[in-house]
Amino acid sequence: MTKPATPSSSHRSMNLLSRLLLTPRNSDQFSTSVALNSQFQNISRLEFDELMALANSNHVVVRGLELFLRMMREAKDDVRAEWAETALAIEHARISTAVSFLHEVCTALEDCNYDVVVIKSLDHWPDLGSDLDLFTNASSDDISELMRSRFDVKVAPRSWGDRLSRKWNFLIPGLPEAVEIHMGRLGQTGEQVAIASRLSARARLVRFDGHEFRVPSTSDRLLISTLQRMYRHFYFRLCDIIDSAELIESSAVDYVDLRFSARQDGIWEGVATYLAIVSDYVMKYGGSNLNLPQFVISEAHFGGDSVFYGQGFLRVPIMPQSAKLYGTQLAGLLGKGEVHNSVRLSLLPWLATAAAIGQKITGSDKGIW
Repeated sequence: MTKPATPSSSHRSMNLLSRLLLTPRNSDQFSTSVALNSQFQNISRLEFDELMALANSNHVVVRGLELFLRMMREAKDDVRAEWAETALAIEHARISTAVSFLHEVCTALEDCNYDVVVIKSLDHWPDLGSDLDLFTNASSDDISELMRSRFDVKVAPRSWGDRLSRKWNFLIPGLPEAVEIHMGRLGQTGEQVAIASRLSARARLVRFDGHEFRVPSTSDRLLISTLQRMYRHFYFRLCDIIDSAELIESSAVDYVDLRFSARQDGIWEGVATYLAIVSDYVMKYGGSNLNLPQFVISEAHFGGDSVFYGQGFLRVPIMPQSAKLYGTQLAGLLGKGEVHNSVRLSLLPWLATAAAIGQKITGSDKGIW
């Protein structure tokens, strides 16, 4: 039986993976700092497997393996190159199957004249998340009936959080990943109806693996990422850093539109903080400056120096940093007179507390969070 990695070795693996993925690809720095690094040259099979497990949970398997394979080929290391080639082939097959199913589901919904937008899952391309996330404004009864009749799905048990946020997980025979469909609301407690109401109208058409999908606009994509990381999970995956950094570096972000939209939703401070964390982490491991606008930096509540590593992810401190962001969001909803959505959001601390107690007692927050 393989001995699990100790926390210290896991942290070293995260540092190594971060350097691999964030060092500029076409620079001399990449060759001298990463490709010739003895940690990669002499990596054992156990260390490679630990690195891949971490890459998998952080949704960077393909990107990490492609760079690792490049280094091993340059070093003429056939053994380690074969490890990477085999793992890449397995991951590519998984992604190809999942994307084909995803396209079938989207097509089925569109054939019934339902608006559908793929959220989160395709943000990591050429990697793919561990489930397939969709958003629609259609009714839950209509979607559930369609999924049952068309795909013979089973509906996964729903947690308290799932019910509040109005999302369902459908299990399709032959598809390892769950299809998670958000219906009419976004946010951990379903408090975000403003983003949800404009998501489809602002969506754009993008091609992935030979299939076309509707995905959120760049601003809405960053808003959804912020909701997920700063207001729900309180941790970053490495893919969040890389995905967002690529958007910023490609000049795809309209910061004026982003700030206007985020202020409407009461989460601008969270968005600014999210971007500051991304920028600081890229500077730390990639040595490059993302050149965020000054108004983004000045309005962030904290940056990358507050983020810490824990249990495979980059953790965002809840007290007092995230708690202040939550308070600002709640005040924003109350200020706009959104009483119903404010009540939903006010349930978040109780939900989080119940999840923490459940985790401590049973070892799982299943059924709550």
